[in-house]
Amino acid sequence: MRDGARWWVFGTGRGIVSLWSTNRLDWHQGPSVFREAPAWANEWVPEHRFRYWAPDVIRVGEQFYLYYSVSTWGSRQSAIGLARSRALDPEAPGGGWRDAGPVVRTTPADNYNAIDPAPFLDRDGRLWLVFGSYWSGIKLVELDPATGLRKNAGSPLVDLAWKEAIEAAALLRHGDDYFLFVNWGQCCRGTNSTYEIRVGRSRSVTGPYLDRDGRDLREGGGTLFLSGSGRFIGPGHPAFFEAEGRWWVSYHFYDAEQAGRSALDILPLEWDAEGWPMVRPRQRP
Repeated sequence: MRDGARWWVFGTGRGIVSLWSTNRLDWHQGPSVFREAPAWANEWVPEHRFRYWAPDVIRVGEQFYLYYSVSTWGSRQSAIGLARSRALDPEAPGGGWRDAGPVVRTTPADNYNAIDPAPFLDRDGRLWLVFGSYWSGIKLVELDPATGLRKNAGSPLVDLAWKEAIEAAALLRHGDDYFLFVNWGQCCRGTNSTYEIRVGRSRSVTGPYLDRDGRDLREGGGTLFLSGSGRFIGPGHPAFFEAEGRWWVSYHFYDAEQAGRSALDILPLEWDAEGWPMVRPRQRP
């Protein structure tokens, strides 16, 4: 995400880690989003140890909304939190993240999991949040653009996709079509990770999303978008941004030439003759 002359990336870690760059090639360590855990996060997930997963940030008007996961491994005692700021650089005017509380919460009694948030702002100004991991799959909920919180606390969730091992969803609109990206497989295992990115297409943000062969993503469908290639093992958690007049996709992977260390890559996004998104996987940096 760009703010002024700097690009910012936020990632899993203590207090949510940040990096910044002026050219998207050379990155510098930024400050953590939080200096201490929000009180509600300690109460809801006491064992989370100040480590927040899979943050994603979006600009809505004059504010930045940063969504993040509060959970522990393999648990549905989870929540998606929100922090707000008027600048990504905490030292800039209006900078400094402020906790805005939970957006979605789950317990072991729920059949879905409130982690891996990805906000999406549509052309009509409506704000959405796609999220979910394992269990009953990927969900969609509408947010209030003025606050970043859930628009209607009791509104039902929309089912978008399911697979035995599915998470890390993201939404993108191109022309009149919406695209839902999801990850299949296992993450966080270094070079043993089996993550791959799948995609479906719909004419409505709420779906149904179908793959290239017409299979519904709610029934296990999904066209392959990006899989491991060369040193780039287990690509996952795609995010999209515009720069230099085109769209780009960022994703994390496990570097086979660095003992499976997690790293970030950015690729130009292309479109095939049938209007499906595609990338050309790299073999070397």
